[in-house]
Amino acid sequence: MYEINEMPPQVEPELLELLAQCRTESIGHHRHWGFVHGSIKAVMPERRVVGTAVTVACPGHDSGMIPYVIGMLRPGDFLCVDRLGDDHNACWGGGTTLAAQIAGAVGVVIDGPSTGSSKFREYDLPGWIKGYTPITCHPYGNGGAINIPVSIGGAVVLPGYAVLADESGVMVLPPDDVRYLTKMAIGRQVRQPEALDEMRGGVKPADRLGITDKIRAGAESERKAKQDAG
Repeated sequence: MYEINEMPPQVEPELLELLAQCRTESIGHHRHWGFVHGSIKAVMPERRVVGTAVTVACPGHDSGMIPYVIGMLRPGDFLCVDRLGDDHNACWGGGTTLAAQIAGAVGVVIDGPSTGSSKFREYDLPGWIKGYTPITCHPYGNGGAINIPVSIGGAVVLPGYAVLADESGVMVLPPDDVRYLTKMAIGRQVRQPEALDEMRGGVKPADRLGITDKIRAGAESERKAKQDAG
C-alpha cells in the first residue's frame, strides 16, 4: 500500500537562520526530546545544516519510495528516511545522493545504512546514517509512505518540522519552538568563552556550576546514615 501526502510548508527562512547559529548540544542543554539516537552519525561532521523535514517510510528491501520522494523535494528540504526497522539493506547510494543534491536537498538522515560514504562528499550532500552495507534495495513496489509521522533513531519526526544537524547529531522540532529554544542556546554559546577562561584561570568545574556544596552535603548525609545504621 502507498500513502502520498502533500509537501509540508517550509520553515520560515528567519527561523532557519536562527537555528543555523546553534549547535545541537546547545539546545540539548535545554530540551531532551526530538534528538535522533547517537547511533546515527554524520558522514561529513564538519558540516552543519538546517532545513524543513520531508519524511518517507521505506520498507525492507523495497527502495521505490526513495526516487519518488526525491522527485518531490524542494531547495531547502531535509529528507528523513524511516527504514521501518531494517538495518541490513541500503536504500541509499551514489545515484540517490546526486539526485537529492540536484533537487536542492540540504541533507538526509536515514534510520538505517547506506552504501559507502565517498559519494556524499563527491556530490556535496551531508548525510547522517546508521553505518554502511553493500547490500542494496530494489524498487519492488511493495509500498511505503511520504509525509507521514515517522521515527528516526527514536525521535518522532513530522513533515514540516525544523531540522538541525551537525557533528553531534540530528535534532527536530516544531517551527513554533525554534525562536525561544535558539534564544537560550545562542545565549549559552555566547557565555561559554567566559566559562572556559574561568577554568583556564583555575576555577574548578564543580565550583563554577555551583554543585560542590550540594555534592559534599549529600555525601556527608549518606556517611552519617551509614554510621547510624551500623
